[in-house]
Amino acid sequence: MTLLPKREYAILLLGDLGVFTASLWLTLFLRYQEIPSRELFDQHLVPFSLLFVLWIVIFFIAGLYGRHTRLFRYRLASTLLYTQTINVALAGLFFFFVPFFGIAPKTNLLLYLPVSFVLIFMWRIGIFPRLHRGRHLKGVLIASGVDVEALAAEIGHDRRYPFSFDHVIDTAHAPSHQVIQQACRVAAEESVSFLVIDFSDNSISAALPIIYDAAFHKRRFSLVDVIDLHLGVFHRVPLSLIRYEWILQHVSASHMYDMVKRVIDFTLALIMGIVSLLVYPFVMLAIKLDDGGDIFITQERVGKYQRPIHIYKFRSMSGNDQGVYDEHGKTKLEVTRVGKWLRLLRIDELPQLWNVIRGDLSLVGPRPELPALAAQYNARIPYYNARYFVTPGLTGWAQIRHDRDPHHGADIQETKIKLSYDLYYLKHRSLLLDIYIIMQTIRIVLTARGT
Repeated sequence: MTLLPKREYAILLLGDLGVFTASLWLTLFLRYQEIPSRELFDQHLVPFSLLFVLWIVIFFIAGLYGRHTRLFRYRLASTLLYTQTINVALAGLFFFFVPFFGIAPKTNLLLYLPVSFVLIFMWRIGIFPRLHRGRHLKGVLIASGVDVEALAAEIGHDRRYPFSFDHVIDTAHAPSHQVIQQACRVAAEESVSFLVIDFSDNSISAALPIIYDAAFHKRRFSLVDVIDLHLGVFHRVPLSLIRYEWILQHVSASHMYDMVKRVIDFTLALIMGIVSLLVYPFVMLAIKLDDGGDIFITQERVGKYQRPIHIYKFRSMSGNDQGVYDEHGKTKLEVTRVGKWLRLLRIDELPQLWNVIRGDLSLVGPRPELPALAAQYNARIPYYNARYFVTPGLTGWAQIRHDRDPHHGADIQETKIKLSYDLYYLKHRSLLLDIYIIMQTIRIVLTARGT
């Protein structure tokens, strides 16, 4: 039973292509004040079809094919306007450098921007959400913990989900026999079509045989693991619900994937590393003119299987951060004037491409931590060392999903959240996910987020 259907992403994509096409037709209608002929429309549709593919990629990079949660909808208008402006600008460059199609639709492109923005906004806000107002499933959540509370709150406050919880049974505040009684009662209710439970909970284990029998008397019924549902909703692992056996079961190695990924890492890092040499003289001169200090710094980090590695960076602070902080967990070092811009453009991390070539780092993986911080987190955060099953990376799932990642400081709570994203990556890592992370990293760099 799938509570979070994947088809909504395909519907979004097909709908966007349809809106792009309709916007082109409407633009031609407004431009020439008459219904465009088939010949005129086809003359524009052929080159624009190539642009549609590029625009879909830009939408993907902008995160417009993520789930339409509340937070996503709040910033949808600005994201659409920003993205469509980029798309129209790319279209202008396309027709300027590729005059093969015999059209130079400058006026049409200026008109296409507001037309397409309005239609896409109407599609995304007014039409798409109503496509899923069909059968609404009702279920029961039986589990406990902070992650369960967050899951119940998220589902309860957002009607975009195609299901809801009629009952939430907190197993931590009810005796086992009461949990069994309530579970059996709600399982027998005809309106309840699924149970979301914590299979590791002892009280649930005792109730499973009775729930099993009750399921035969219902037309539609399914059991859903609360961990799996949490993964689908938040895209991170609920630390309060997993055990060591979950880590060992899901953080498995794929030798073929690791081999292919290593080839891709080496090839891309070599190309980018050679190209990046063009900016090295300018960065080196700027750092020297700023404060006359060292140009490069070398930091020890914890690598795969907790082996020490040494990474290279352009110096962006008044010194070299070694993970020694004050009583508030903050560094005494300061970001330099040039360092501010190096961080903003991520130029300070360019030398790490040579670490990727050496194999110390990957392009995608958990962030490599300083030994002093890693020791502190290992001692205070369960399962933290699971991050070391894979090679750390320049970017990663936690880096693009968690804005409050503590940089140059110690923060136990935020690091727990970062770990939950790292574990999600370890469970789902694949070449497709790596490509998605790289594309989202490009978006973050272009928008200077998280600096």
